[in-house]
Amino acid sequence: MPKEEVKDLVKFLLPYPDHVKAAALWLREFVWDLYPDTNELIYDNYNAVAFGWSPTDKAGDVFCSIAVYSEHVNFGFLRGTEIDDPANMLKGDGSLYLYIGVKDKDDFPEEYMKQLLEAAYANSITRMKPVKKVVNGETIVKSVSAVKRRPSQF
Repeated sequence: MPKEEVKDLVKFLLPYPDHVKAAALWLREFVWDLYPDTNELIYDNYNAVAFGWSPTDKAGDVFCSIAVYSEHVNFGFLRGTEIDDPANMLKGDGSLYLYIGVKDKDDFPEEYMKQLLEAAYANSITRMKPVKKVVNGETIVKSVSAVKRRPSQF
């Protein structure tokens, strides 16, 4: 499925407030415009809808992601602890994943995030293992959780 095919993602986002959906979809376009040859991997998980970009079809190669929650979106980097964040904007307690919270696009520091995306993408490329089948510019639904906790269920 190419990036223009959004019906699954839109369906997964239905329970979320309009401002959260708008932020998530705007961030999606932001990343796709910068990295059109990467693949979008979508996970409709228990706690959140998450989608990330990878130069392959493997979750381990994801360099940035969007996690959609009931009142905000996290824009993050799978290996954020391995990239330079001179402004210390990224948050997170994990050993690898770092993110910023976004309520709407006016809160998002575009130029700074472009710099971090470049570093995260380069890091992902250097860590990649050879792949059997090259996939470029596709949207791939990787998993759909049978049980979900969504805004209408809190």
